[in-house]
Amino acid sequence: MEHELPLIKSSAGLTAEMCLHSKTPLCARLRRSGRLAREDRGVELVEAALVFPLLLALIIGGFWLGRAYNIYESMTRAAREGARFALAPSCATCVPSNAFPSDTEVTTVINDALSAASMDPAQVNPAINIQPPNRNTGTQMLNPTDPTSTQVPGVVIKFGYPVKLIIPFTPLNAMTITITTQVQMRQEL
Repeated sequence: MEHELPLIKSSAGLTAEMCLHSKTPLCARLRRSGRLAREDRGVELVEAALVFPLLLALIIGGFWLGRAYNIYESMTRAAREGARFALAPSCATCVPSNAFPSDTEVTTVINDALSAASMDPAQVNPAINIQPPNRNTGTQMLNPTDPTSTQVPGVVIKFGYPVKLIIPFTPLNAMTITITTQVQMRQEL
């Protein structure tokens, strides 16, 4: 004995009405599932879940890049203070008269400036490089390719400092970069 199922026309085409459960015909289930597919409840939540990590990474990344720039500016200020100190000879009445400070004294000035900026001077890498190493016996020309009459003696200070970036959801998370600075200062004659 064959039963013929009545056909019902819907937006999905012709469907056969039959009961899968005791009180739920197939067409009612199809209507209910089609309604759920057309509704957009919860879409905002899904969009927020997708956008929130990107927004968080952007905000935290901006903070850490700002901190890296702050470290660079603090390093440059410390190097300028060291260069200014390196080119300032001692007093004329001191013994030895009119001598320039030693590299150790210049490094101490730079380390003090780094400490004042809440940076650890022990982390400086590459180490502080002061050229010329002995300003009492030699000079370094800041523009050696210019004609001799226009060359200017001075000092060059270079060093680096490591910065650990913590930017979530990116390959830059927990990455350490080394920021370097170089300062040239002309010797007043």
